[in-house]
Amino acid sequence: MGQAKKIPQRQCIGCRAMKNKKDLIRILKTDSEGILIDVTGKKNGRGAYICPNADCLAKAIASKGLERSFKMPIDKSVYENLKKELDRIEAG
Repeated sequence: MGQAKKIPQRQCIGCRAMKNKKDLIRILKTDSEGILIDVTGKKNGRGAYICPNADCLAKAIASKGLERSFKMPIDKSVYENLKKELDRIEAG
């Protein structure tokens, strides 16, 4: 009998729920590009995961989830850019 394939789980920085990695959006911190959304999930850098909805982003902003994940202060313009990108992703 073969073993069942393990599905990677990650915690959303907004709602703090454990979900499948494929169901979440990866937010990435890189040295060169700063903080951005990694749609491929394969870019190099420190990553944090969030559910693909505005509610979880609002919770992450309120609880300072990104600051905690990246161990650095996050500028408000970064949050605005993330909101715009998340809206574009939600719209499809």
